Amino acid sequence: MKLERSIEPFIEDKELLPIYEKVMSGERLSFEDGVRLFKSNDILTIGKLASIVNERKNGNLVYFVVNRHVNPTNICIGICKFCAFRKNKGDEGAYELSIDEVVGKVKEHVDKGITEIHIVGGLHPDWDYNYYLAMITAVHEAFPSLHIQAFTAEEIDHLARIGNKTVEEVLSDLVKAGLGSLPAGGAEVFRETLRRKLCPEKLSSSRYIEIHKIAHRFGLKSNASILYGHVESIEDRVDHLIRLREAQDETGGFQAFLSFAYHPDNTQLGGKPTTGFDDLKMLAVARLMLDNFPHIRAFWIMLGEKLAQTSLFFGVDDLDGTVIEEEITHSAGANTGSYMPKSKLIKLIKEAGKVPVERDTVYNVVNVYL
Repeated sequence: MKLERSIEPFIEDKELLPIYEKVMSGERLSFEDGVRLFKSNDILTIGKLASIVNERKNGNLVYFVVNRHVNPTNICIGICKFCAFRKNKGDEGAYELSIDEVVGKVKEHVDKGITEIHIVGGLHPDWDYNYYLAMITAVHEAFPSLHIQAFTAEEIDHLARIGNKTVEEVLSDLVKAGLGSLPAGGAEVFRETLRRKLCPEKLSSSRYIEIHKIAHRFGLKSNASILYGHVESIEDRVDHLIRLREAQDETGGFQAFLSFAYHPDNTQLGGKPTTGFDDLKMLAVARLMLDNFPHIRAFWIMLGEKLAQTSLFFGVDDLDGTVIEEEITHSAGANTGSYMPKSKLIKLIKEAGKVPVERDTVYNVVNVYL
């Protein structure tokens, strides 16, 4: 504690001193505290406070998973203005993978030691309920040892509609087919006035939270996210974080929080990309506000590997994974690679003076690289 308190003389923004005192005493931060943090330009103090919280939870460990993303289709009935991935059927670049092709994509990389398959995609207008079940069943039967993390809350809601089923029935069927957990996507930003402008056909914020709560009651773990850097306000961001924190208080089923930086290329919304300053602040404030989330994850696909590495000093304890193939963010202008070998993830973590820990999807330790 004495070592932690030594940062007080170096706090440039003195309005952060009450927040500093709360962090040191382990007191929960308020909505007003979150707004104050986002408004401050004292990024080093914010980062240090986030690091203190992270070190209390995770020590010097930084996690990653060896995983493979599969995006089965970019054909989607949705019209989200921030999305560059979606296509209409018949558009140039539109695609739809058969179930055999999905299984084949997994098979191509089993020899890389993957432990997780991450499946998310568009809401295809012609695929019926049984097609999605058959997809999960086929992957699970072909690779029974792999954990399947699949279908955002938006996709689960879509399955409930086209299958004329409750969310509970959908999750029950998917778990029997081989589903292991839910990914973070689909949260975007919770403020409903913004959602109606950005993604009017998308599920509501309360529905997103409800689906994750139901999954948690099923014993499924999940992750949560925010899409930031478009037209939301600071207050919108803080409201989003607090609503996630309240849901976690209730169920405890969220494992990690991911902040998805908006990429404007090829979208209806347009605009400018986020800055590195804002990216680091988003992660750090999330670590400080989400006191009941075990992990804050930097998605290097969106941040770039160098900024993701830097984020390890801003409250982040997880660099996601090898990914292997990702199309959603790259459609919107991400210029990162789509695959990072395990050896490089280990190198990035060790160079930061941290201890790399290979995990599985639900944070069981696979290997520690000292």
